Amino acid sequence: MCGRYSLSKSKIDLEERFQAEMLSDFKPRYNIAPTQLVPVITSDSPKGFSFFYWGITPDFGQNKPVAQKLINAKAETVHEKVSFKSSFQSRRCLVPADGFFEWKKLGKKTKIPYRFTLRDESLFSFAGIWEEYEGLNGEIQHTFLILTTTPNSVVEEVHDRMPVILSRENEKKWLDKYSNETELLALLKPASPDLMQSYTVSPLVNSVQNDSPGIIRRTSPMDQHGNYTLFG
Repeated sequence: MCGRYSLSKSKIDLEERFQAEMLSDFKPRYNIAPTQLVPVITSDSPKGFSFFYWGITPDFGQNKPVAQKLINAKAETVHEKVSFKSSFQSRRCLVPADGFFEWKKLGKKTKIPYRFTLRDESLFSFAGIWEEYEGLNGEIQHTFLILTTTPNSVVEEVHDRMPVILSRENEKKWLDKYSNETELLALLKPASPDLMQSYTVSPLVNSVQNDSPGIIRRTSPMDQHGNYTLFG
């Protein structure tokens, strides 16, 4: 799954990279977590950033609080699942990011957090789908989830799933309303391991309350007690 990611670049960086306008203020984010309001680019409005909540309510689960929603969908079955099929067909989005986090288990209690980025640490996007639903107070809310796939050789050292990372060319295909199902499914593959890198980060990332630059800095792996380990 993908349960945490970063978007540490500036508003100007985002606008230049995605050729889209951001009307709202944006501050770099270092530890984005489910339920939070973050920028996406939708197939309905590809020239501008929209701010949606991370977490989506299936059609059969209307009016659930955001915290109880799903955050990921498997790329292999997104076109078949009743809860996701409609979004996959007509409500696709790009989820801008510059890294994501996973935790490597070392024994029963110890987990080491890793950050995964492109080798040049540049911006990229996850393949996402979005939904519109009526909230508890009657207001219309917009939410999204991130599609995941099997891991490449970089990620599989830590986790058995990874988010779908789209190339620039494939971003356009993903947002294109005229792309057919076969074309779309062909995009949902693991990113080339040659394009990626990983490194250990501070246990600060474990808490969603922490959102500072220190979270994405390279840090020697430590166990839950703060002791250095032999694992890299």
